[in-house]
Amino acid sequence: MKRLFIGLMSFLVVFLMTDAGFAQQKTFTIEVLQVTKIEPFDNAYQGFMQELSAAGLVEGQNLKVNRRIIDFDVEKGGLWKKVGVLFEIKSTASKIVEARPDLVLTVGTPATKYAKDKIVAAGIPLVFTAVAIPEAAGCKSLTVAGPGFTGSSIYMDMADVLKIARLAFPDIKTVGIVHTDDDNAMAQVEQVKAVGSQAGFTFITKEISKNDKFTPAARELIAQGAQAFAVPLDTYYGLRNYEPCAELSAVSLENKMPVLSLVHMDVPGALLYVGSDLKASGALSGKQAAKILLEGAKPDDLPILRQEDLTIMVDTDVLKSLQIELPMEILMLAKSLK
Repeated sequence: MKRLFIGLMSFLVVFLMTDAGFAQQKTFTIEVLQVTKIEPFDNAYQGFMQELSAAGLVEGQNLKVNRRIIDFDVEKGGLWKKVGVLFEIKSTASKIVEARPDLVLTVGTPATKYAKDKIVAAGIPLVFTAVAIPEAAGCKSLTVAGPGFTGSSIYMDMADVLKIARLAFPDIKTVGIVHTDDDNAMAQVEQVKAVGSQAGFTFITKEISKNDKFTPAARELIAQGAQAFAVPLDTYYGLRNYEPCAELSAVSLENKMPVLSLVHMDVPGALLYVGSDLKASGALSGKQAAKILLEGAKPDDLPILRQEDLTIMVDTDVLKSLQIELPMEILMLAKSLK
């Protein structure tokens, strides 16, 4: 009887060690779908990967990542039309389903909105990041995504953002925004227009195409009374080696107009940055992915996460160039970009 007991114990030890060894040796695969290669999205992806590494999932060791970036040639035009974007995303989603990864990361609203149904229907967990308004990406609410997927949002209460802007620019009443039909940009423009009056701002906007130059639209808004500019999360500003940002900087300096950036990306000419940190957003999605892969958590049980506190940054070089004085309260709250 004693020999039988020892034999059973030995068998259990070997079984458990084998099982643990299998878990440690398993290599997970993640497919990443991103529309347009711009700095904010790259930052979100970087935060995601760093968080996975901190959880023990290291690319090249126990993790394989296949990053698919749909980048359109805006110089040739046409492909940025909604139908072209939709077709390309859905086609790529089908390829991802065929690859049968352990998890999919979608970066940005278009990638999430148009890929999720096909991927979720295939039973593959999906985690998203860099989404401004979850509902615009097909989520049930700000905190609940839906069956089979979850993620992190860069949603921020725009009323709080504009309170900071009002404190920084007490004399400015009219703010111009040049934007395209980018999903995140459209959502943020709707937000600021809805709550702008609460902070004493009037927002005037000009929608342009991805191919258009920034300067003519900016001059049109200046003629309408714009005293400052705001930059939403719009892929347009990262195109052609950040050409629109360079134009924005030139117009800002020429007219001594401050620029408020609603996204943490390198926007030449922007004085004040108020919003969510895209790298932090990616890290939050990384936490969710780690729970799904390592703990067997279901995406349905994980709420949509978002950064609770606004990140405020000031570009001190631009501050000097514009010869603008910011209130001490802003300088105490903000981090220096330089």
